[in-house]
Amino acid sequence: MTEFPPLGPLGQLLLGLRLARRELRGGIRSLRIVLACLALGVAAIAAVGTLRAAIEAGLAADGARILGGDVEVRSGNRPMPPEARALVEARGGRVSEVVTLRSMLVAPSGERMLVEVKAVDGPYPLYGALDLDPPGPLATAQEANAVPILQGSPAEEAALNLPRVALDPLVIERLGLAIGDRVRIGEAEFRVAARVVAEPDKATTPALFGPRALITRAMLDRTRLLQPGALVNHDLRVRLPEGTPRARFAADLRRDFAQEGWRIRTADQAEPGVNRFLDRAASFLILAGLTALLVGGIGVATGVRGWLDARARSIATLRCLGAPASTIFLTYLLQVLALAGLGIGLGLLAGYGLTWAAAQALSGSLPVPPRLAPYPAPLALAALYGLLTALAFALWPLGRAARISGAALFRDAVQPAGARPGWGVLALNALAALALIGLIVLTSGDPRFALGFCGAAIAALLLFRGGAWGLAALARRLAHLRRPALRLGLANLHRPGAPAALLVVSLGIGLTTLAAIAQIEGNLRRQLAAEMPGRAPNFFFIDIQSDQAQRFDQVALGLPGVTEVKRVPSLRARVVAVKGVPAERAQVTEETAWALRGDRGLTYAATPPEGSRLVAGQWWAPDYRGDPLLSFDAAIARGWGVGIGDVITVNVLGRDIDLRIANLRAVDWRGLGMNFTLIASPGLLEAAPHTHIATVRGDAAQDAAVLRALTDAFPNSSGIRVRDALEAVAGILGRVGTALTATGSLTLLAGALVLAGAVAAGQRQRVRDAVILKTVGATRAQIRAAWLVEYALIGLVAGTLAAVMGSLASWAVVALVMRAEWVLLPGTLAATILGCAALTLLCGQVGTALALRARPGPLLRNE
Repeated sequence: MTEFPPLGPLGQLLLGLRLARRELRGGIRSLRIVLACLALGVAAIAAVGTLRAAIEAGLAADGARILGGDVEVRSGNRPMPPEARALVEARGGRVSEVVTLRSMLVAPSGERMLVEVKAVDGPYPLYGALDLDPPGPLATAQEANAVPILQGSPAEEAALNLPRVALDPLVIERLGLAIGDRVRIGEAEFRVAARVVAEPDKATTPALFGPRALITRAMLDRTRLLQPGALVNHDLRVRLPEGTPRARFAADLRRDFAQEGWRIRTADQAEPGVNRFLDRAASFLILAGLTALLVGGIGVATGVRGWLDARARSIATLRCLGAPASTIFLTYLLQVLALAGLGIGLGLLAGYGLTWAAAQALSGSLPVPPRLAPYPAPLALAALYGLLTALAFALWPLGRAARISGAALFRDAVQPAGARPGWGVLALNALAALALIGLIVLTSGDPRFALGFCGAAIAALLLFRGGAWGLAALARRLAHLRRPALRLGLANLHRPGAPAALLVVSLGIGLTTLAAIAQIEGNLRRQLAAEMPGRAPNFFFIDIQSDQAQRFDQVALGLPGVTEVKRVPSLRARVVAVKGVPAERAQVTEETAWALRGDRGLTYAATPPEGSRLVAGQWWAPDYRGDPLLSFDAAIARGWGVGIGDVITVNVLGRDIDLRIANLRAVDWRGLGMNFTLIASPGLLEAAPHTHIATVRGDAAQDAAVLRALTDAFPNSSGIRVRDALEAVAGILGRVGTALTATGSLTLLAGALVLAGAVAAGQRQRVRDAVILKTVGATRAQIRAAWLVEYALIGLVAGTLAAVMGSLASWAVVALVMRAEWVLLPGTLAATILGCAALTLLCGQVGTALALRARPGPLLRNE
């Protein structure tokens, strides 16, 4: 007999390589589940990272087109003063002005629809191209007069001489319009000239309140929508001469007009909102991929353990021949690393393919066409995640196998030796786990959320492992049951080498993800569909002029079906400083930073509004006329670190006004009433030009008539039907819910792979058990019933724990992150539990059927 000679570290490594190569010649069939688990998680992470990189590359390459120019100046509801525009042009900049506002578009039939009007000038677009169908420029009435009209009637000539409007296809479809039809916007008539196919700057001027209506800037005045205080945005785009530094130009503009409070951006930061969305979406999706990879890691541990069990005789032989534990450890570690590399490679290839498929599926929703390419950084990150996961979950079974003596390995199938890895392997295992956690935290956009994810993952693993231990303990206590099938099924849960713990953990984590997503989506839908419509008004009307306010109330209350009209003054303001610190440098939380971006609604009131309650400070007297005071949203105040007595500076119509906080309000936004983040005391703001907004409640059956009457009487005012807005939000939630469910399904798929792997790993033992049981007289029905009892109990325990964990996770997201009311959805939980039991029963039935087909003779002879 040849024994192993003493070898140094290099000799052991070379020997391990040689032995590993020989073993791999036998194929990797028993490790296919390991490959699949790693490939699935790596593919998800690689796909998300690559798609994000591709979109960012598209944003960087097309920044000027997306922004509409090299520099954009957003001046809010006031146009850029002529002297500023002249200064820009004097510095060589080519200028284009874009104005956006809301209005009702009235069709020839009298039907109407809220649209987002975008008025552009002649130089628009400075970059890219406006795609219209049929193609052609937007022409003013004067330009239309230059076109000869042959054999046209006076009515046809008048129609052709109308200013043109290009409409979103949705408007044309819903209102039954055709090219050439007359429509009304505000107090002006237009001719439908084309459908808007694509706008080069759509990402920076999205149609938030309705589909797009595109007209020329010269024709906007005819509509008489530009009234003092109207909800309007003025953007000035600048195309700089070649070679002019954008950042320096923007900095000079900020310095020269520091008092204006404009929002100035360059093409390098074309759409920070898109970037923020990408960061958050990518962080969530990567964490979802990591969850799948975590479950896959359990599959790695299961597969490696089953693979090592199948090689027990080989390992025992090597140990009996004197092979050191380190040599055995290296031999099988090198094989695992080689297979992990293969799985990671397959995952990277699949991930890149998924990126292409996702880009095609989301082509209409992405701000720019993604520039697909094999980006090294996200692919390397996905590969590193896969490698660390493989090491973190494979080192323990590898170290355990290397430490067991040869004699113990021969009897390990019936009496497992409780060996644990050596301290060196334990240290490596801990290092791999810590490196994985560190990588998750460092690469996440929100480290606190990533740490919470890691903590929740560890807690889930411990909970499900504890649940499996409790199930085994309960089965052991019920061993006295008289029915053979029940007794045998319960015995399978606590026998040596039972897979119950692995099955409960892998299935439980996957179903926890799905249960949490389903509960979050269900709570949001419940609040939207059940609570809001009952309390929400029928309409919001905006841009009501001050001299129309009293008449609006009278006309609205005189309409059939209208039961209530509420109206408040409305101004547009931009927060320019918080406690004296400029807004762009203020230290605020991520959740409240939105209130510092762009214009905010501002009103004044003598008494507290409905739907809010004071939580700090006192409301001012109804006849107060002193220095401006402010009632502020308490939640935002916490995020900004402000309180009673602090000063918030806002810019209203170009004038900075200091508002001292007098009280803080807890605002209930769910009722969709007229609540404002900023409410000032009466006095100073009453003299500023402003409009009013109103809510109208009444019989929903009269909505069309009410909208027609009020917009005919007040053409400059726009009515927003709340139910339409809620349906649009419900549609968005539906798409988001579908995406979340699809993402969560990755985790369940990984759990199913682990379940299949565990069944496959224990199949050899199942076959042996089935043969022995049939030999001693057990019927197929008894054996099948015993194993179904085992798998049903595993499914019920995993499903119950997943329902509990999913409910806790959904409560944390809904109540703590979204600040909304959370309720338990028992139907969702019941579906989770029953689905888990059904899945485990299905896999158990497949494994049982295969085991019962085995013929006793060959196995008994080999034994």
